[in-house]
Amino acid sequence: MQENFITMTERKVRVRFAPSPTGPLHIGGVRTALYNYLFARQHGGSLVFRIEDTDSTRFVPGAEEYILESFRWLGIKFDEGVSFGGNYGPYRQSERRKIYKRYVDELLEKGKAYLAFDTPEELEAKRAEIPNFQYDARTRGLMRNSLTLSPEEVDALIEDGAQYVVRFKVEPGVAIHVDDIIRGDVRIMSDILDDKVLYKSADELPTYHLANIVDDHLMEITHVIRGEEWLPSSPLHVLLYEAFGWTDTMPRFAHLPLLLKPEGKGKLSKRDGDRLGFPVFPLEWRDPKSGEVSSGYRESGYFPEAVINFLALLGWNPGTEQELFSLDELVGLFDLTKCSKAGARFDYQKCIWFNHEYILHKSSEEVARLFAPIVAGNGIDESMTRIEQVVRMMKDRVNFVKELWPLCSFFFIPPTEYDEKTVRKRWKDNSAQVMGELAGVLEGLDDFSIESQEREVMAWIERNGYKLGDVMNAFRLALVGIGKGPGMFDISAFLGKEETLSRLRRAIEVLK
Repeated sequence: MQENFITMTERKVRVRFAPSPTGPLHIGGVRTALYNYLFARQHGGSLVFRIEDTDSTRFVPGAEEYILESFRWLGIKFDEGVSFGGNYGPYRQSERRKIYKRYVDELLEKGKAYLAFDTPEELEAKRAEIPNFQYDARTRGLMRNSLTLSPEEVDALIEDGAQYVVRFKVEPGVAIHVDDIIRGDVRIMSDILDDKVLYKSADELPTYHLANIVDDHLMEITHVIRGEEWLPSSPLHVLLYEAFGWTDTMPRFAHLPLLLKPEGKGKLSKRDGDRLGFPVFPLEWRDPKSGEVSSGYRESGYFPEAVINFLALLGWNPGTEQELFSLDELVGLFDLTKCSKAGARFDYQKCIWFNHEYILHKSSEEVARLFAPIVAGNGIDESMTRIEQVVRMMKDRVNFVKELWPLCSFFFIPPTEYDEKTVRKRWKDNSAQVMGELAGVLEGLDDFSIESQEREVMAWIERNGYKLGDVMNAFRLALVGIGKGPGMFDISAFLGKEETLSRLRRAIEVLK
């Protein structure tokens, strides 16, 4: 039995995914959203989509729609939030300024926060003066803030339009406990925390730390499932919940393991994908500033269900040998307690394997519908029935639908040249003569089915004492142009009698 994660039975499970519109969605973010989705669905809860856009300097046009389109393609559905509606909006943080200001003022009134007027130059000078400088209980008394300035000086600075930030006042010597579903009780001393900036007067917007806490509280978020990189910020968030007196509604945390490089040390980055040739974004992304194009899983030919299956098993497994799961199966099996604490190696080759398996599990008709535009794009007007026949013969040989054309083009276009290496190895001194005889045997057949061809050709080979391998290899070279492909009678039956004889006679004429 899974642990009951609902500490207050009255509360419905509510989780959120809250990306920043600063660029394309990283594949690690997709995994975080997927785990939130699985957890919400398993507990009959809600998944909220929130946009964290409080840092206006990093906003990238088109990023928000890109993120939404990524989830549409992947099949991860949200219950409320930006573009979905709901009763807890607005869900875009830049539209919640007045809400945050109210809570900033509350912290100031309680003495839990203070105003700091230090300029960037002053901060830089202090960093140069004090090794490993941190704005905290030991150094705040050396700085220009409302704890060291008189009320009159503070009022005068504000009156003159001086820019300031609001910093959270972290008291030293406090043991902070983060209740983590995956990692257990994480204990951190407050002394290592700095007085984080919660609000900036320059743009009248909060930082991530305050906005997230306020939003999670007001939107009644019960569980915060996010990447391990956010673990250092969680103690501060615990302190903020306590400062507001919201401990009864504090969500439970779950910090997921990092996605690690396929090789070497460190977390997965775009550079790894560029170097090894795999995408790190769900969809193709064109940088609006540089024009640089980054590959995406969709455009690279991956099935969304293969990507989902792959990501679900990066840092979690159900404890069985099964590897292929539908989204509904994942919902039923997912268990946060079985997530690894250690980082998960991003084995991109495994994702390719998943895509191959999903091609095998899809019907030939479904794969044929995906392959048909590629066939048409190569100038071939062919029926779906015949395209499906080809797919049925060849889909087990590819990892992506786009790989079918190089392997299957000979079904639709006769070879115009013959692979030299195969010719040297497979076209014997008597091959032209033998192929001429084979053409005669095939021409005499009224029934050109696979079974009829195989019966008559095998009997002819036996009567003449020919070597089966020599005949079939030369036959394949004549029809395909290279020494690869499915069974020869499957190929000739598909091509039909007239096309098969035409290709045989051309090969005899060219190769002799």
